[in-house]
Amino acid sequence: MILLTGFEPFGQETVNPSWLAVQLAKESLQAEGLAVEAIELPCVFGESLGILNKAISRLAPEVVVCVGLAGGRGRISLERVAINCDDARIPDNKGQRPVDEEVVPGGPAAYFSSLPIKAALRNLQIAGIKGEISQSAGTYVCNHLFYGLMHALAVRPGIRGGFVHVPYLPEQVAPGGAAPSMPLELTAEGIAEIVRTALATHEDSKLPAGAIH
Repeated sequence: MILLTGFEPFGQETVNPSWLAVQLAKESLQAEGLAVEAIELPCVFGESLGILNKAISRLAPEVVVCVGLAGGRGRISLERVAINCDDARIPDNKGQRPVDEEVVPGGPAAYFSSLPIKAALRNLQIAGIKGEISQSAGTYVCNHLFYGLMHALAVRPGIRGGFVHVPYLPEQVAPGGAAPSMPLELTAEGIAEIVRTALATHEDSKLPAGAIH
């Protein structure tokens, strides 16, 4: 069983490409004979993580890939690390705005993704899909969910998981705007390729994909 998650719209946006792409990726993977469940999460601290944890307990998935929007990025970002910090620049969809609070009180400072992110990056590049390894998932609801996911999986060694950020859709960018974007179908195929890589790869590739700053 594969569990995919995307977020509802937040801020000033009326759509969230993470959820739209997850639904298409689910259809593609199911057509290949895989068992896949996709759920839309609220962009809300605490509530999103509670729904995710219930889904993990109910489904006992082999792989969990959570997806969120990173407006301004032009590539599919495979997140490397989640930090134990909520620091919201804007309120979530229920008006919550935690500042310098721990996701899990007393939890480790950080968790690393257990997905084969380097192998997935290589496969995205082979498929002609722009990708990158990201060193920060931010401190908003995406990082909150990512950290909470990895905290839950720390006591479930049979499940691997991680977080992926995706760009805006072209229709979300104003004509002539400078913000990068990616077509929905390409984003969905990228998510599906990450899942395929996770299923086929149990020891990650060793490739240079770090950051200087």
